[in-house]
Amino acid sequence: MLAPETGDNMTLEISNVCKDFDSFVALKDINLTVGEHEFVCLLGPSGCGKTTLLRIIAGLLPLSSGSLSFAGKDLSHVPARERGFGIVFQSYSLFPNMTAAQNIGYGLRIRRESAARIETRTQELLNLIQLSHLAQRYPWQLSGGQQQRVALARALAVDPKLILLDEPLSALDARVRNEMRVEIREVQRRLKIPTIMVTHDQEEALMLADRIVCMNNGGIEQVGSPQALYLHPQTRFVADFVGISNLLSTAWVRAHLPHLLESRPAGDDDALEVCVRPENILVLPEVDGDAVITAITFLGNLSRLRVDWHDRMFIVEAPRATALQTGSRVRLQLDAQFCSWVRR
Repeated sequence: MLAPETGDNMTLEISNVCKDFDSFVALKDINLTVGEHEFVCLLGPSGCGKTTLLRIIAGLLPLSSGSLSFAGKDLSHVPARERGFGIVFQSYSLFPNMTAAQNIGYGLRIRRESAARIETRTQELLNLIQLSHLAQRYPWQLSGGQQQRVALARALAVDPKLILLDEPLSALDARVRNEMRVEIREVQRRLKIPTIMVTHDQEEALMLADRIVCMNNGGIEQVGSPQALYLHPQTRFVADFVGISNLLSTAWVRAHLPHLLESRPAGDDDALEVCVRPENILVLPEVDGDAVITAITFLGNLSRLRVDWHDRMFIVEAPRATALQTGSRVRLQLDAQFCSWVRR
């Protein structure tokens, strides 16, 4: 196993990592640094390479080229069992013939820790995940959310240097998933263990991550804070995948919103688009307005409108407003400071 480290260099370095499966390129030139205490989400659609990257970090897949190091140590030839990383899979993989407490202590038992150490550490983690009262229950006697907490505690029991989460919440219903997001983030912040989580859920990534790595077709599209990816996407893919966006061609902008051209970056018109988030469009009721509301969806604290404007359908989010109705004529206002130019 990797020897315990001292100092502040507990970072994961991924340099020019590529992975091929025969003629299929799963990952190409992945470069990423995960800092100490950082929570990073690998976000992208199915097949983009995020799980392949996680499995390479875990040591479950060999890389085809490039390098991988943790705390300054090359991991290229270190087997998974010796990396000292905790892994939580989507399926939980709890032992059905063991209680919650026994599942949590399993890793310590195979490391031949003393019975006293196992009992103390198991109780600490049961308290952490708030399941002390269910310590003697078997997995089939626990809810999905409770099983997920046990799986997380089992990964934490061996004091991992890095936590890897492979879509751990996707099998849970919406309410439990929201609760587990909060719990996972609180545990990670309390223990300050660097964590990498694979997800295809952009809401999950926005809520949990210090940084999001948005992936597509085996490569990284953009890396940044949730705020950066949402407010300042750099590519069409990121603008379209992270949140809801209205994407406007340069030609359409030139014809109808020329004031946005002042912030236009260099490049051909066909290579650039403007991204406008629905909440950044102001809707003004106006009898002679040049836009028409074609649909309204009630979402509780706001209404989502579909608005036809110059033969272009816009999605607009506005506070609940009974004055706005399907068929109403309106005028839309877009402020340049809330618009981002992205590359196609």
